[in-house]
Amino acid sequence: MPASALPPRPDQVGRAILLTLITIGVFGVQDAISKILVQTYSPFLITMMRYWGFAIFALIIVARQAPLRKALASRAPGWQVLRGVLLIADIWFFALALRSVPLGELQAVVIVYPLLVTLFAIPILGEKVGRFRFAAVGVGFLGALVIMRPGGIPLDWGLAYALASATIYAFYIVITRKVSSVDSAATSLTYMALVGLVLSSSVGIFFWQEMSWGYFGLVVLIVATTCAGHGVMVYALSMAPASVLQPFNYFSLPWAIVLSIVVFGHWIDAVSLLGASIIVAAGLVVMWRERTRKVVVAREEAIPGHE
Repeated sequence: MPASALPPRPDQVGRAILLTLITIGVFGVQDAISKILVQTYSPFLITMMRYWGFAIFALIIVARQAPLRKALASRAPGWQVLRGVLLIADIWFFALALRSVPLGELQAVVIVYPLLVTLFAIPILGEKVGRFRFAAVGVGFLGALVIMRPGGIPLDWGLAYALASATIYAFYIVITRKVSSVDSAATSLTYMALVGLVLSSSVGIFFWQEMSWGYFGLVVLIVATTCAGHGVMVYALSMAPASVLQPFNYFSLPWAIVLSIVVFGHWIDAVSLLGASIIVAAGLVVMWRERTRKVVVAREEAIPGHE
């Protein structure tokens, strides 16, 4: 068996999980800082400044692997451009939602995206979803309705932005899966950086405002945490498969609740927490089912004479 086919060592998986949790912690702090900033400055301005730093970071990583001209050679350029547009749109809507929706409730809503990925993968990737996973997705959406019940999150533009963010990010994930079968990771990262840089700048420049040194320092901190978070996540994915690490992304929910309490003094109510728990449980069931299905398929393909 070639070395690349060997399963990761247990100690590597443990480190990868730890790094994933650290990444989620960093991104949670980033969201809290962003919430502070968007109360004073335009979300489009903050997104533009944040993406300047990320684009430089991403292009440096790509340039160390291959010339940028080679990285731009895509077999699916249209999908790659759409993917970059979707990511920026997701960041815009999430930042707009941050203005009015508390961190805990916001994370409870957007965490529905793995369930949406399951649905969107049917028409875009041609995946087949059985009744079991459909039922789990349905239960997850019931959890979302619990959060958005009368007396829960106000039915205003903040909630609409949060739902738009989750929906767009789900589309982004599905299209990322689609292009990953024909393009390298370097190509995907290059398009994501360049498309996002052009789009965020073309809009954000019209919202330019004078910024105090204190707030500018927070923007620099966001850029730093963006680069650090993505760098750590890439390192974690080199140690363990994404399917192993994905369930730990749900740690973002309790972490967002803690930050909401500590930084903003806002407590999520018990019923909303119940709805969020239902969404997480449904998402974990979908992931478990998907992983089980892949194992079964792999075993069948390993049987001699199996077509």
